[in-house]
Amino acid sequence: MSTTPRVSSAIAGQPPHFGSVMAQQPELLQRFGALYATFWSHGVVDHRTKEVARMRNARITDCGY
Repeated sequence: MSTTPRVSSAIAGQPPHFGSVMAQQPELLQRFGALYATFWSHGVVDHRTKEVARMRNARITDCGY
């Protein structure tokens, strides 16, 4: 699975990455941020387990973030 965005950067002279790609749609970026924050701050799974899952997913997908 590739972690290279298929959409160009919205920031001139910057390589595409998640933030610069989402910047093409500021309202979408804002709503995604709110949803992402809710996922991480609420729920039945404790924060430690969520973080382990996030790190494992990053390793499996060879994500550099």
